[in-house]
Amino acid sequence: MTKAAELGRQVRTQAGEVRGERRDVSGVLAFKGIPYAAPPVGQLRWCAPQPPAPWTGVRDALTFGAGCLSALENDPRPGPRAEDCLTLNVWTAAKEADEKRPVMVWIHGGGFQFGSSANPATDGGPLAAKGVVVVSFNYRLGIFGFLAHPDLDAEAPSGNYGLQDQLAALRWVQANIAAFGGDPDNVTLFGESAGAMAVGILMASPLAHGLFHKAIGESGAFWDGRHGPLQNFEEARARGVALARQQGDGSIAALRAMPAEQLNAAAPWSFELDHVTASFSPSIDHDVVPDVPAQRFLRGEQMHIPLLAGWNSAEEFPFMSQSLPAQSAQAFCNSAEKMFGRERLPDFLKIYPADTDAQAKASAAALTGDIVVGEQCWQWLRLHRASRRAPVYGYHFNYTSPYTPIASHVTEIPFVFGTLTPQRVIGSTTSPNEADRALAQTIMGYWVNFAMRGNPNGPGLPSWPVYDETDVVQILGTTVEARPNPQAARFGFLGSFRQNGILPMRWRDVP
Repeated sequence: MTKAAELGRQVRTQAGEVRGERRDVSGVLAFKGIPYAAPPVGQLRWCAPQPPAPWTGVRDALTFGAGCLSALENDPRPGPRAEDCLTLNVWTAAKEADEKRPVMVWIHGGGFQFGSSANPATDGGPLAAKGVVVVSFNYRLGIFGFLAHPDLDAEAPSGNYGLQDQLAALRWVQANIAAFGGDPDNVTLFGESAGAMAVGILMASPLAHGLFHKAIGESGAFWDGRHGPLQNFEEARARGVALARQQGDGSIAALRAMPAEQLNAAAPWSFELDHVTASFSPSIDHDVVPDVPAQRFLRGEQMHIPLLAGWNSAEEFPFMSQSLPAQSAQAFCNSAEKMFGRERLPDFLKIYPADTDAQAKASAAALTGDIVVGEQCWQWLRLHRASRRAPVYGYHFNYTSPYTPIASHVTEIPFVFGTLTPQRVIGSTTSPNEADRALAQTIMGYWVNFAMRGNPNGPGLPSWPVYDETDVVQILGTTVEARPNPQAARFGFLGSFRQNGILPMRWRDVP
């Protein structure tokens, strides 16, 4: 019997050989900055990703590639950024190339406006040490990733280039991951915030079928936002035409000739803006996104694969600028009446009480987290379970400690990756303690087990039941246990406004 080839620092991909870092103390090899597509510059700006040009010799894969240009105003995150940014990274502890380890492909968050695969919190080494191959990648953001325009439609369906990049990265995995000891037939797509929203969109996209086999969504599903559903075909093109006219003669040729930094500055984004309806972000292009994703799930047209998804208890923390006005109880009630209607206001105030100004402020915060993130995650679980064709697991992350004093949006990420990097989003630089490290091992165990078998359960871990009509989720907190969804009443109220899976378009006009 022929002995399998030993896996070393040099690996051959379809485009050429790459040389990664030496194995770390855990035996993990890291390969960074591998091109998975041609640079999307010049005439390839706003084109579907093209294959990378082959190279001769051995290409060093020792440092992360540049992050894609960020639309976030005054983005403080370190690291180089460029329009030429379509690279990926691989972490593997496989000793031989034919091991067929489960593959976990990470999509970073950032509202489709900012972020990169170079985030220290999402280093794939600790997860890879547990037996999976981890892949992360950059994808086009903001105006570069999501401009829609009739002139671009004459070339090919426009508006979702960032999602097309994600599909291209998944195709790269299918073609190349076996050389890194991974199994292309056992790929789990996982992401957080916009990354989870992308996972939900791709589960509902016919173009993604066969490219991944399990899905994990952390704090997002991208069906809608505080101001209603994602942009439709006409809205996305109207946004693109308006930008083109604002910048000159309105032609795509002129926009392609603009310097990248100048173009990026023409479409800034901030947390005050709804990333679903008030930015260059995914839209219904009748290609990658053929319809509202929630409707696809409602009709059972999504990929029928195992799903693990959930939300955090204080999702609202970064999004408070998008809250309903709550400077007083009366102001909050007035805004709620405009949004939900006078006849539903009594029901609203039972679950989002506003008897005092302080109570109204707390309810406004809870509503923000529910409507921007939580309720859509809950819908994702419910609609996917309804098909009864694949197992579903739900969670609620409510863990707090001196290291993580608020269970905010994004705070679960260092636990998922086992990196336990500083929780800067909530202003904490406290070092992790033994309890933090123990929870990280538990969550990593769940995620790796799910990637391996489509079931998070395993030896030494608290039992995690499948999600069913009882609405029981796994509480990932100081105690890890299964309990009824603590936000069921609030989510049920918000969900009652959906018609055929879609939140009201009239919410577009609520300030």
